[in-house]
Amino acid sequence: MEKSEPIPAATTRHARLRSWAALVAIALLLPGSVQAAGAADTARPLTFERDIRPIFKARCFQCHGEGEKLKGGVDLRLRRLMLSKVDSGSVLSPGHPEDSVLWKMVSSGDMPKGEKKLTREQLATVEQWIRDGAPTARPEPAEVPKFFITEEERSFWSFRPVRRPVPPVVRHPEAVRTPVDAFILRQLEDRGLGFAPEAHRPTLIRRLSLDLTGLPPTPDEVRTFLADDSPDAYERLVERVLASPRYGERWARHWLDVVHYGDTHGYDKDKPRPNAWPYRDYVIRSFNEDRPYARFIQEQVAGDVLFPGTRDGVEALGFIAAGPWDFIGHAEVPESKIDGKIARHLDRDDMVVNTLQTFNSLTVGCAQCHDHKFDPIAQRDYYRLQAVFAAVDRADKKYFADPKLTARFAELEHRQRTLTENQRTLEAKAKATAGKELEELDRQIETASKAKGALRPEYGYHSAIAAEQGRAKWVQVDLGRSVVIDRVALYPCFDDFNRIGAGFGFPARFKVEVSDDAQFQTSVTAIADHTSLDLPNPGTTPQTFKSTGATARFVRVTATKLAPRQNDFIFALAELQVFDTTGSNVALKAAVTALDSIEAPPRWRKSNLTDDITPPTDDAAALAELKTKRAALLAKATDEKTRTELAALAKELEHVAAELKQFPKPDVVYAGTVHYGSGSFSGTGSSGGKPRVIQVLHRGDVKQPKEEVLPAAPGYLTSLSGEFALAAGHSEGERRAALAKWLSSSDNSLTWRSMANRVWQYHFGRGLVETPNDFGRMGALPTHPELLDWLACELRDSGGSVKKLHRLIVTSATYRQSSSTFQSRVQSGQPKLDIGMSSYTDSVNTLLWRQNRRKLDAEAVRDATLFVAGKLDPKLGGPAFQDFIVEKPEHSPHYEYHLHDPDDPKSHRRSIYRFLVRSQTQPFMTTLDCADPSMQVGKRNESVSALQALALLNNGLMVTMAKHFAAKLEAAGGDLPTKVERAFREALARAPSAEEKANLTTYAEQHGLANACRVLFNLNEFAFVD
Repeated sequence: MEKSEPIPAATTRHARLRSWAALVAIALLLPGSVQAAGAADTARPLTFERDIRPIFKARCFQCHGEGEKLKGGVDLRLRRLMLSKVDSGSVLSPGHPEDSVLWKMVSSGDMPKGEKKLTREQLATVEQWIRDGAPTARPEPAEVPKFFITEEERSFWSFRPVRRPVPPVVRHPEAVRTPVDAFILRQLEDRGLGFAPEAHRPTLIRRLSLDLTGLPPTPDEVRTFLADDSPDAYERLVERVLASPRYGERWARHWLDVVHYGDTHGYDKDKPRPNAWPYRDYVIRSFNEDRPYARFIQEQVAGDVLFPGTRDGVEALGFIAAGPWDFIGHAEVPESKIDGKIARHLDRDDMVVNTLQTFNSLTVGCAQCHDHKFDPIAQRDYYRLQAVFAAVDRADKKYFADPKLTARFAELEHRQRTLTENQRTLEAKAKATAGKELEELDRQIETASKAKGALRPEYGYHSAIAAEQGRAKWVQVDLGRSVVIDRVALYPCFDDFNRIGAGFGFPARFKVEVSDDAQFQTSVTAIADHTSLDLPNPGTTPQTFKSTGATARFVRVTATKLAPRQNDFIFALAELQVFDTTGSNVALKAAVTALDSIEAPPRWRKSNLTDDITPPTDDAAALAELKTKRAALLAKATDEKTRTELAALAKELEHVAAELKQFPKPDVVYAGTVHYGSGSFSGTGSSGGKPRVIQVLHRGDVKQPKEEVLPAAPGYLTSLSGEFALAAGHSEGERRAALAKWLSSSDNSLTWRSMANRVWQYHFGRGLVETPNDFGRMGALPTHPELLDWLACELRDSGGSVKKLHRLIVTSATYRQSSSTFQSRVQSGQPKLDIGMSSYTDSVNTLLWRQNRRKLDAEAVRDATLFVAGKLDPKLGGPAFQDFIVEKPEHSPHYEYHLHDPDDPKSHRRSIYRFLVRSQTQPFMTTLDCADPSMQVGKRNESVSALQALALLNNGLMVTMAKHFAAKLEAAGGDLPTKVERAFREALARAPSAEEKANLTTYAEQHGLANACRVLFNLNEFAFVD
């Protein structure tokens, strides 16, 4: 045998590269890594644009292409720019890696610095490209723009136009129920596989019900379906389930995960958002009504502009405000300061990221500091998106269910603001003449109007918060001895919380009683009784009640109708004074007891009720006198024409205010809107909603603003320009309307692919693209690209009907497969392969040769438990329920879940209506992988842990509901075996086997029926879809 010659090192590297490429090609043919559109074709020669530029863009452009100064004078953006020379030689020597400074630096690891070093595969690619002569795909541009998108970047699978593919021909067409199956089956057949058998009917109805409504079917529904032997029984079941209002509740939960909806602001204060819920109800309503998806998008981005005056057009704007908001950075820091600029930059960043990631599944936020490293998104494009939202803030927005009322109310408020601004303009001239005297009068009027003055930190007594206004609360003082009482005075509180101010917590109905019995069971005398009619808010004016000579030691105030706070109710008093016949306040420093109390000193505590500290009182006469003085002073400082104009303005303002007063109380939604504020958080309302100037921030630093930009969408789509045709002087709403139309355009391929993928994911546990929020180069490739495009076309071309998409998916043979991995693989006309072969070929079920086993999400577990126990409140919509008690609400609220009573019926509603706290998530729900409302969650974690098992077994809600389930079974009658069988049918939608029934009956005899119900709630069969 001849001795072989040594192989040169370069040739060895070349061989390694080709071997690696061959292995990749083989791997791409294997299930689990199915080659998708846009994947590299290893048979083609390497080119700079397709193979090299993406590596350099991600790893090197920051220093050698994007910066104002090129490090070492080396520019890697174009191949021809690399032909330059540096001190150590040629940057690029085509055909000769060993002579190229570029190759020496990257192969030695000297460049790039830090963690950006090239991988072994990337090094092999760069070396081979240089050895092949460093070819380009086409002649390079003569000019070098700061940012440009190559044809290769535009041709990535997700940016290509959506074209409807023809469903493929399969060898077993009899297995195809909908076109969905043809796409799935074709890939299976190519690998010698077929569909698993169809799931049993009890499994199908439970799977369908949980998927579409988040609730299990009732035993009656199961019996009806099992008894229906008509050919279209399943299809008619699908229609019934889609028509249920529970469908909207279920699918709204998925949507709210994606848009990171929450009922608190987040950040360190994490204040409540009492008016966030109308957006949640809008989403539920939209899914139930099968709102066309294009309109669904348009309403959420610019509903007030595109559908003016409509309820949906206003409530949908809650989308813009869905994410976290820095209360301190806005309410306490003006925009002129650095921290204020940062807060508002982060606010717009959240709006931009939420919008593009939700509707286009792209990570545009990566471009706020530099051009996107992997996707064709320029930093300038990112800031042009910020310019779309430059005029809006997160704030409460008023509206009415009646569009005519909304339109007229908005018109009047606009007129009021215009008149007020004109009034200020005219008065500005007078102020210049009147000078300091007018300034002082205005200050006094403002102080008197607010009735706040030098407010002491000791506010008063504050009851515990109640969910119902009619819940009675009392507080009383012990005078120490029996006293002849002349009069009792109640002083209301002042607190700016929820903008209530004067009269905070003063009850609408109450009574004042005295007695010598501390329990008020005997010898009770009424001093005042206002329990039959509501009293108006007294502001901070003391309420004094004369006694008829009653003698008593204890004085009690009972609130029979509490004061509203924010979706809840309270009773608060600043001071309680009791005067004897000599005029002395005998309640001063007296001991105070109460039914309940919030103790948060110094602001709130029982002892504050008798500390002789009260807020400044209203003085209407003094206020009127101040206003008269102001009018006289203005008259002196203005000419006749100005006085006439001011008088006319005042008269018209009075008419506008009178008409506004006639309106019913408006609804309020927390939304993205032009804010008319004052102080640090003034918004853009004072400038008529004029958008803020948006500039590109160098490295995302608010202290380094560069060029100003105008609003536009990104330019990454080949079939849709991102430029907006906006006229000079356009309104801020026109910017959002332009973006809404761009997002909802039939030519926006990402929009339709993104939503089709989300719907698919929630039916199979995994999307056709496994990264639902990232369709860029760092995301996953689609496993079935043609199916994804076909579904996207169906959604787009069917009027945007999401329900139609559900029908196509859930009626398919693919969806109806068994999830079992132990069944025989025999199906009529299909290859008779055992499950072991399928598991070996595609262990992670990428090809969908069976249905995936899926855990119920946290909300479905909770709702199913309440439903089976017979305690689920079916009420639709409205304010969120709270499964916690709030402590220290006046500062940073503490949300104490452990203090909540799990048997409180007000919290027995569906989980979609749960009050979502960002800073302190619900422990039980978090253990079950509930989404974090501070983050956009395209796909939840799905874990299995011992902690989950312990929570399901011992959590207070689960134990309580097991008792109610047992009581429900007891009420239905029958012997214990009958109750056990009924329990199985209720909880698992099936009858027990003889062994299961015997075992659980024995357990119930030993440990009680309630504990047997706990066992059922803890079965995997209960916690999994099937």
